[in-house]
Amino acid sequence: MYRCPLCREILSKQNNAWRCINGHQFDIAREGYVNLLPVQNKKSLDPGDNAEMIQARRAFLDAGHYQFLAEAISQQLAAVLQGAGALLDLGCGEGYYSAKVAAALAGVDVFGLDISKTAVRYAAKRYTNLLCCVASSYALPFADGVFAGLLRIYAPSDADEMARVLRPGGYLLTVSPAPEHLLQFKQQAYATVRLHPDTIKQEAGFSHVKRQRLQSLWQAPDAATMLQLIEMTPLAYKLNATMRELLCQQLPAIQLDFYLDLYQKD
Repeated sequence: MYRCPLCREILSKQNNAWRCINGHQFDIAREGYVNLLPVQNKKSLDPGDNAEMIQARRAFLDAGHYQFLAEAISQQLAAVLQGAGALLDLGCGEGYYSAKVAAALAGVDVFGLDISKTAVRYAAKRYTNLLCCVASSYALPFADGVFAGLLRIYAPSDADEMARVLRPGGYLLTVSPAPEHLLQFKQQAYATVRLHPDTIKQEAGFSHVKRQRLQSLWQAPDAATMLQLIEMTPLAYKLNATMRELLCQQLPAIQLDFYLDLYQKD
């Protein structure tokens, strides 16, 4: 499945490492993941989400606040993959959704990829059934046409790379914010609120199959949980201490609003 990120030759597992015929070697960490992100492909010393964001997201997701989203994702993928092949979760983070999908799709090998080494370490340590790697979603370290399905939750990606690693007729499921997602956070952060667009993104090499919208009005049980949701979103950088304190004191109901878009490779 893996190919060398340096020379693009296929990697084979030898003892506790992955090696290619040109002698490039990538050691398997004690948690079970492999780092396939060359130093020259990094834009910072430690790219991706930091430990604080990952811990906040894990605590929030473990409490089941986004379980309805995980169930919808699993249902859509189960309907099209039918228990065969392999699936790649682009931007798997600490592994919550990857693990939920793996549990729902018997017979499907689930790979998780993220640019954050910390996130992948968290995922691999807890979810030993996942096949995890540190890599860029713009230079996927996989052979051509090896996946039956791809899952992309918010993650940046390259359409050509996704099409390359997906087999003919394979499926891509994306999750993106719908217009009113986290509306109450935006009302605190901005004088003029701009809603997320409702247009369907065109992905080169793919045909759009269907769209599902998921909405839920979420109520934080306490200030700590509200802070967890704030920390795991990009809006965390826009909400200053005063805004955060006000949200944690008032605990307003928060609009959750997602689009699930299913595509098929042409």
